[in-house]
Amino acid sequence: MDEKLQKVLARAGFGSRREMETWISAGRVMVNGKVATLGDRVDADDAILVDGKKLAAKSPAEVPQRVLLYNKPLGEVCTRNDPENRKTVFQALPDVQHARWVAIGRLDINTSGLLLFTTDGELANKLMHPSTQIEREYAVRVLGEVTPEMVQAMHKGVMLEDGMARFTDIQYFAGEGANHWYHVVLMEGRNREVRRLWESQGVKVSRLKRVRYGNIFIPSEITVGRYCELGGKEIKALYQLAGLDYRPAKKPLLRRKSGGGKSRTPSAGKTGRRPSSRSSKSKK
Repeated sequence: MDEKLQKVLARAGFGSRREMETWISAGRVMVNGKVATLGDRVDADDAILVDGKKLAAKSPAEVPQRVLLYNKPLGEVCTRNDPENRKTVFQALPDVQHARWVAIGRLDINTSGLLLFTTDGELANKLMHPSTQIEREYAVRVLGEVTPEMVQAMHKGVMLEDGMARFTDIQYFAGEGANHWYHVVLMEGRNREVRRLWESQGVKVSRLKRVRYGNIFIPSEITVGRYCELGGKEIKALYQLAGLDYRPAKKPLLRRKSGGGKSRTPSAGKTGRRPSSRSSKSKK
Protein backbone atom coordinates (compact mmCIF):
# COMPACT_ATOMS: atom_id res chain seq x y z
CA MET A 1 0.00 0.00 0.00
CA ASP A 2 1.40 3.40 -0.95
CA GLU A 3 1.68 6.31 1.50
CA LYS A 4 2.38 10.02 1.34
CA LEU A 5 6.08 10.69 0.95
CA GLN A 6 6.26 13.10 3.90
CA LYS A 7 4.73 10.47 6.18
CA VAL A 8 7.39 7.91 5.20
CA LEU A 9 10.18 10.44 5.78
CA ALA A 10 8.78 11.42 9.18
CA ARG A 11 8.54 7.78 10.24
CA ALA A 12 12.20 7.34 9.27
CA GLY A 13 13.09 10.02 11.81
CA PHE A 14 14.06 12.99 9.65
CA GLY A 15 11.51 15.33 11.26
CA SER A 16 7.83 16.12 11.46
CA ARG A 17 5.54 15.75 8.44
CA ARG A 18 5.39 19.51 8.08
CA GLU A 19 9.19 19.75 8.08
CA MET A 20 9.35 17.01 5.45
CA GLU A 21 6.94 18.94 3.25
CA THR A 22 9.44 21.81 3.39
CA TRP A 23 12.29 19.48 2.43
CA ILE A 24 10.28 18.14 -0.50
CA SER A 25 9.45 21.67 -1.68
CA ALA A 26 13.15 22.57 -1.44
CA GLY A 27 14.07 19.72 -3.80
CA ARG A 28 16.02 17.73 -1.21
CA VAL A 29 14.15 14.48 -1.93
CA MET A 30 14.17 12.33 -5.06
CA VAL A 31 11.94 9.37 -5.91
CA ASN A 32 12.97 6.92 -8.63
CA GLY A 33 15.52 9.35 -10.06
CA LYS A 34 13.18 12.36 -10.18
CA VAL A 35 12.88 15.34 -7.84
CA ALA A 36 9.90 14.69 -5.57
CA THR A 37 6.91 17.00 -5.35
CA LEU A 38 4.28 17.53 -2.70
CA GLY A 39 1.55 14.97 -3.08
CA ASP A 40 3.85 12.14 -4.18
CA ARG A 41 3.02 8.72 -2.78
CA VAL A 42 5.52 5.89 -2.42
CA ASP A 43 5.67 2.22 -1.51
CA ALA A 44 8.38 -0.24 -0.48
CA ASP A 45 9.55 -0.70 -4.09
CA ASP A 46 10.34 2.98 -4.68
CA ALA A 47 13.92 4.30 -4.56
CA ILE A 48 14.04 7.35 -2.28
CA LEU A 49 17.04 9.64 -1.88
CA VAL A 50 17.24 12.29 0.86
CA ASP A 51 20.10 14.73 0.27
CA GLY A 52 21.61 12.07 -1.96
CA LYS A 53 21.38 9.24 0.58
CA LYS A 54 19.22 6.19 0.00
CA LEU A 55 16.20 5.55 2.18
CA ALA A 56 14.08 2.42 2.31
CA ALA A 57 10.34 3.17 2.12
CA LYS A 58 9.38 0.93 5.01
CA SER A 59 5.77 0.23 5.87
CA PRO A 60 4.60 0.91 9.46
CA ALA A 61 4.79 -2.82 10.22
CA GLU A 62 8.47 -2.89 9.20
CA VAL A 63 9.58 -0.02 11.46
CA PRO A 64 11.11 -1.39 14.69
CA GLN A 65 9.35 0.05 17.71
CA ARG A 66 12.22 0.43 20.14
CA VAL A 67 12.91 3.00 22.85
CA LEU A 68 16.22 3.68 24.55
CA LEU A 69 16.70 5.57 27.83
CA TYR A 70 19.98 7.46 28.23
CA ASN A 71 21.25 9.25 31.35
CA LYS A 72 22.91 12.23 29.68
CA PRO A 73 26.04 13.74 31.27
CA LEU A 74 26.83 17.44 31.28
CA GLY A 75 28.83 18.62 28.28
CA GLU A 76 27.16 16.56 25.54
CA VAL A 77 25.07 18.16 22.80
CA CYS A 78 21.89 16.70 21.29
CA THR A 79 22.88 16.85 17.62
CA ARG A 80 24.27 14.14 15.35
CA ASN A 81 27.16 16.32 14.20
CA ASP A 82 28.58 19.33 16.01
CA PRO A 83 30.58 21.97 14.10
CA GLU A 84 32.60 22.66 17.28
CA ASN A 85 33.50 18.95 17.59
CA ARG A 86 31.89 18.63 21.00
CA LYS A 87 30.78 15.18 22.08
CA THR A 88 27.22 14.35 21.04
CA VAL A 89 24.70 12.11 22.76
CA PHE A 90 24.52 9.93 19.63
CA GLN A 91 28.18 8.94 20.02
CA ALA A 92 27.33 7.22 23.31
CA LEU A 93 24.44 5.17 21.92
CA PRO A 94 24.60 1.56 20.76
CA ASP A 95 24.47 0.66 17.08
CA VAL A 96 21.09 -0.36 15.74
CA GLN A 97 20.36 -2.55 12.70
CA HIS A 98 18.26 -1.27 9.77
CA ALA A 99 17.13 1.81 11.72
CA ARG A 100 18.39 5.04 13.30
CA TRP A 101 17.96 6.55 16.74
CA VAL A 102 15.71 9.62 16.87
CA ALA A 103 15.83 11.84 19.96
CA ILE A 104 12.51 12.51 21.71
CA GLY A 105 13.15 16.12 22.64
CA ARG A 106 16.47 17.67 23.65
CA LEU A 107 18.49 18.77 26.66
CA ASP A 108 20.97 21.64 26.42
CA ILE A 109 24.69 21.12 26.99
CA ASN A 110 24.47 22.21 30.65
CA THR A 111 21.51 19.95 31.50
CA SER A 112 21.87 16.30 32.46
CA GLY A 113 19.46 13.44 32.95
CA LEU A 114 16.82 11.50 31.10
CA LEU A 115 16.81 11.44 27.32
CA LEU A 116 14.65 9.06 25.30
CA PHE A 117 15.49 7.80 21.82
CA THR A 118 13.35 5.73 19.48
CA THR A 119 13.66 4.01 16.13
CA ASP A 120 10.13 5.17 15.26
CA GLY A 121 10.15 8.75 13.97
CA GLU A 122 6.35 8.98 14.12
CA LEU A 123 6.41 8.17 17.84
CA ALA A 124 9.08 10.82 18.45
CA ASN A 125 7.13 13.48 16.57
CA LYS A 126 3.88 12.67 18.38
CA LEU A 127 5.50 12.74 21.83
CA MET A 128 7.22 16.07 21.13
CA HIS A 129 4.14 17.79 19.73
CA PRO A 130 2.69 20.37 22.17
CA SER A 131 -0.83 18.95 21.71
CA THR A 132 0.24 15.66 23.35
CA GLN A 133 0.71 17.48 26.69
CA ILE A 134 3.33 15.20 28.25
CA GLU A 135 4.80 16.02 31.66
CA ARG A 136 8.54 16.63 31.96
CA GLU A 137 9.96 16.64 35.48
CA TYR A 138 13.26 18.23 36.50
CA ALA A 139 15.40 18.35 39.62
CA VAL A 140 16.60 21.95 39.91
CA ARG A 141 19.20 23.47 42.23
CA VAL A 142 18.68 27.20 42.57
CA LEU A 143 20.96 29.82 44.08
CA GLY A 144 19.09 32.50 46.00
CA GLU A 145 16.10 32.92 48.27
CA VAL A 146 12.80 31.49 46.99
CA THR A 147 9.64 33.00 48.47
CA PRO A 148 6.06 31.69 48.38
CA GLU A 149 5.19 34.62 46.11
CA MET A 150 7.79 33.52 43.57
CA VAL A 151 6.47 29.96 43.61
CA GLN A 152 2.92 31.25 43.14
CA ALA A 153 4.01 33.40 40.18
CA MET A 154 5.67 30.45 38.43
CA HIS A 155 2.55 28.36 39.04
CA LYS A 156 0.25 31.03 37.63
CA GLY A 157 2.44 31.80 34.63
CA VAL A 158 5.19 34.17 33.56
CA MET A 159 5.38 35.95 30.22
CA LEU A 160 8.71 35.10 28.60
CA GLU A 161 10.03 36.41 25.27
CA ASP A 162 8.45 33.47 23.42
CA GLY A 163 5.12 33.43 25.27
CA MET A 164 3.51 32.44 28.55
CA ALA A 165 5.19 29.69 30.56
CA ARG A 166 4.38 27.99 33.87
CA PHE A 167 5.18 25.03 36.06
CA THR A 168 2.26 22.71 36.78
CA ASP A 169 3.97 21.52 39.98
CA ILE A 170 6.76 22.84 42.22
CA GLN A 171 8.00 20.81 45.18
CA TYR A 172 10.74 21.72 47.64
CA PHE A 173 13.20 18.86 47.94
CA ALA A 174 16.28 19.68 50.06
CA GLY A 175 19.12 22.14 50.53
CA GLU A 176 21.38 24.09 52.81
CA GLY A 177 22.96 27.52 52.73
CA ALA A 178 22.17 29.50 49.58
CA ASN A 179 21.49 26.43 47.40
CA HIS A 180 18.17 24.57 47.44
CA TRP A 181 16.78 21.71 45.34
CA TYR A 182 13.28 21.71 43.87
CA HIS A 183 11.39 19.33 41.62
CA VAL A 184 9.34 21.07 38.93
CA VAL A 185 6.98 19.81 36.23
CA LEU A 186 6.01 21.43 32.94
CA MET A 187 4.05 20.28 29.90
CA GLU A 188 6.27 21.46 27.06
CA GLY A 189 9.91 21.55 26.02
CA ARG A 190 10.78 25.06 24.89
CA ASN A 191 14.44 26.08 24.78
CA ARG A 192 15.87 26.64 28.31
CA GLU A 193 12.34 27.07 29.64
CA VAL A 194 13.04 25.78 33.16
CA ARG A 195 16.04 28.06 33.58
CA ARG A 196 14.24 31.08 32.15
CA LEU A 197 11.26 30.63 34.47
CA TRP A 198 13.47 30.62 37.56
CA GLU A 199 15.59 33.49 36.23
CA SER A 200 12.40 35.55 35.79
CA GLN A 201 12.17 35.48 39.60
CA GLY A 202 15.70 36.75 40.12
CA VAL A 203 17.33 33.45 41.11
CA LYS A 204 19.94 31.42 39.25
CA VAL A 205 19.76 27.75 38.30
CA SER A 206 23.09 26.16 39.22
CA ARG A 207 22.18 22.52 38.40
CA LEU A 208 19.45 21.05 36.22
CA LYS A 209 18.61 17.40 35.65
CA ARG A 210 15.60 15.84 33.93
CA VAL A 211 14.30 12.89 35.95
CA ARG A 212 11.04 12.01 34.20
CA TYR A 213 9.43 12.16 30.75
CA GLY A 214 5.75 11.16 30.78
CA ASN A 215 5.56 7.84 32.59
CA ILE A 216 9.31 7.11 32.35
CA PHE A 217 11.69 7.81 35.26
CA ILE A 218 15.46 7.29 35.33
CA PRO A 219 16.08 3.90 36.98
CA SER A 220 18.50 4.18 39.90
CA GLU A 221 20.85 1.61 38.35
CA ILE A 222 21.30 3.60 35.11
CA THR A 223 24.10 5.92 36.16
CA VAL A 224 25.32 8.99 34.25
CA GLY A 225 26.55 8.10 30.77
CA ARG A 226 24.72 4.74 30.72
CA TYR A 227 21.70 3.62 28.73
CA CYS A 228 19.10 0.86 28.79
CA GLU A 229 16.47 -0.37 26.37
CA LEU A 230 12.95 -0.04 27.74
CA GLY A 231 10.75 -3.08 28.13
CA GLY A 232 7.45 -3.71 26.38
CA LYS A 233 5.27 -2.41 29.23
CA GLU A 234 6.98 1.00 29.30
CA ILE A 235 7.05 1.30 25.50
CA LYS A 236 3.38 0.36 25.22
CA ALA A 237 2.51 3.13 27.69
CA LEU A 238 4.43 5.66 25.57
CA TYR A 239 2.56 4.58 22.45
CA GLN A 240 -0.72 4.96 24.32
CA LEU A 241 0.30 8.49 25.36
CA ALA A 242 1.03 9.27 21.71
CA GLY A 243 -2.21 7.67 20.48
CA LEU A 244 -0.36 5.19 18.28
CA ASP A 245 -0.55 1.40 17.88
CA TYR A 246 2.15 -0.67 19.56
CA ARG A 247 3.54 -3.91 18.15
CA PRO A 248 5.69 -5.92 20.59
CA ALA A 249 9.19 -6.53 19.24
CA LYS A 250 10.12 -10.10 18.39
CA LYS A 251 13.86 -9.91 19.04
CA PRO A 252 16.51 -7.60 20.56
CA LEU A 253 17.72 -4.79 18.34
CA LEU A 254 20.75 -3.38 20.09
CA ARG A 255 24.40 -3.92 19.29
CA ARG A 256 26.79 -2.69 21.93
CA LYS A 257 29.57 -0.33 20.97
CA SER A 258 32.96 -1.22 22.35
CA GLY A 259 33.50 0.86 25.46
CA GLY A 260 29.89 2.07 25.33
CA GLY A 261 27.15 2.15 27.90
CA LYS A 262 25.26 -0.69 29.46
CA SER A 263 22.20 -2.13 27.73
CA ARG A 264 19.56 -3.85 29.85
CA THR A 265 15.95 -3.55 30.84
CA PRO A 266 15.65 -1.69 34.17
CA SER A 267 14.57 -3.70 37.18
CA ALA A 268 11.05 -3.20 38.48
CA GLY A 269 10.81 -0.95 41.49
CA LYS A 270 14.00 1.01 40.74
CA THR A 271 12.64 4.01 38.91
CA GLY A 272 14.29 6.85 40.81
CA ARG A 273 10.96 8.44 41.71
CA ARG A 274 10.83 11.59 43.79
CA PRO A 275 8.93 11.66 47.09
CA SER A 276 5.15 11.75 46.87
CA SER A 277 3.80 15.16 45.89
CA ARG A 278 2.28 17.28 48.57
CA SER A 279 0.88 20.78 48.20
CA SER A 280 3.28 22.99 46.27
CA LYS A 281 5.37 25.15 48.57
CA SER A 282 8.67 26.93 48.97
CA LYS A 283 11.18 26.45 51.78
CA LYS A 284 10.36 28.61 54.76
